[in-house]
Amino acid sequence: MSKFYQTFHFNHRFRTFRATAPAALASCTLWSLLLAGCAVGPNFVTPAAPETPGFTDKPVPARTLPADTLGGVSQSFVTGRDIQGDWWGLFQSAQINELVDRALKANPTLAAAQASLRQARENTRAEQGSFFPQISASASGERERNALINPVPSAYNVVSGSLSVSYTLDAFGGVRRQVEQLNAQAEYQRFELEATELTLVANVVNAAISEASLQAQIDTTQDIVRAYTAALDVTRRRFALGGVSQVDVLQQQSLLDAQTATLPGLHKQLEQQRNQLAVYLGGLPSEYKGPSLDLASLTLPDELPVSLPSSLVAQRPDVQAYAALLHSATANVGVALANMLPQISLTGSYGRDGSSLSNLFNPAGIVWSIAGSIAQPVFAGGNLKARKRAAEAAVDVAAAQYSSTVNSAFQDVANALVAINRDAETLAANLATQKTAAASLKVAQGQYSAGGGTYLDVLSAEEADTSARLKLISSQAIRYTDTVALFQALGGGWWHRSDVDPKVVQCCGVSNP
Repeated sequence: MSKFYQTFHFNHRFRTFRATAPAALASCTLWSLLLAGCAVGPNFVTPAAPETPGFTDKPVPARTLPADTLGGVSQSFVTGRDIQGDWWGLFQSAQINELVDRALKANPTLAAAQASLRQARENTRAEQGSFFPQISASASGERERNALINPVPSAYNVVSGSLSVSYTLDAFGGVRRQVEQLNAQAEYQRFELEATELTLVANVVNAAISEASLQAQIDTTQDIVRAYTAALDVTRRRFALGGVSQVDVLQQQSLLDAQTATLPGLHKQLEQQRNQLAVYLGGLPSEYKGPSLDLASLTLPDELPVSLPSSLVAQRPDVQAYAALLHSATANVGVALANMLPQISLTGSYGRDGSSLSNLFNPAGIVWSIAGSIAQPVFAGGNLKARKRAAEAAVDVAAAQYSSTVNSAFQDVANALVAINRDAETLAANLATQKTAAASLKVAQGQYSAGGGTYLDVLSAEEADTSARLKLISSQAIRYTDTVALFQALGGGWWHRSDVDPKVVQCCGVSNP
């Protein structure tokens, strides 16, 4: 068991509560029961954030390694800097801004999350009605004939109207715990909405970058195919003149065929990526007509915010969602305990009876009643105790899930920081490899033209150059997706967003950190 998990584990709290519950209940006097009541069950305490100085076991360099190519900006980490709500705007791409805006307006998954929040909020408000008396009014009119009462039977009228009031005292806080539990569920849906929105935005930006990368790889591959085709034509002419062997022709043909064979796979990935992007935008694949993003149009942010570890728990919507589930499970223990205790109800009615509407308000026709009742479960076959134990076990489940989510959140940030640093090194290395491969190809071609090298050397150099060019494109795109991953891992700045309905954002007592 980790040290962090021990800070909010609830077993000890429940053992303490079980031991002290009888004394606590005895201390609730009748007067306090009638006026304020005692809310049985444990009170939720927000788990403390992990006490750790950083996200990684080794310090991350203050700046990434620069590379003189697209996506090669040396990025620096600014500890403690806040995250802007529209963090994707840092890429300075009008096309990405448009895609994100379309997704936020039309994505059905996001719409479902918003509807789930509204549903949870209304469920909370419905339960809050249990705090108040239930009042109902009724009226009736009858015409009767009864020979047993009147020897000379005749028909007569009976008109009545009444007002009934019933109220169940929340003596032990069962209703309050139920409202607290539903309010925590609404809070969970609130942060599920934020997590859904953050995931959607990150997916849209990543999909656009991946699409741009695939398109760049296709363009580069097509350039290579054209170059290989021209080289094959030259080789065939030389073979016809006796300058090269048939083996050289076949090797050049093989190199061309191998490169051409990669195009269908790249086109497949590109088309599937566009289909996915269309779904993110809330439409059908056949309706998506947007142009592919150009990687060169993106600006890689040179400064990246890195939140303090103590702030991450409050910033991550998934962590806050699981904290709300833990709160809900804790409140449910109080509900289970209240169901084991006496239920006190008060009822009253006031009405009038008469033979017609004209004498309905005769003082002699006043009918009223006042009643009180108390019900104490005596034997339920162990049902109530089992439900209480199940509720306590549910808290342990929620606590473990919360702990796991916190650990994963810190892992996400650590992974993003490591990836940004290491992938910058990879980009610099791939750039050096590509430059070396290009220079090697140029030398091999020159030596072959001068008769000082073999055609196999040229083919080998061409293959190395092709591989280096494509790897460079992939490593350039990864630099942008690494940045997206960091913003997502840090929570995405949802607390600065203003595009969600304020009534939804501020429902049920939920506030921004």
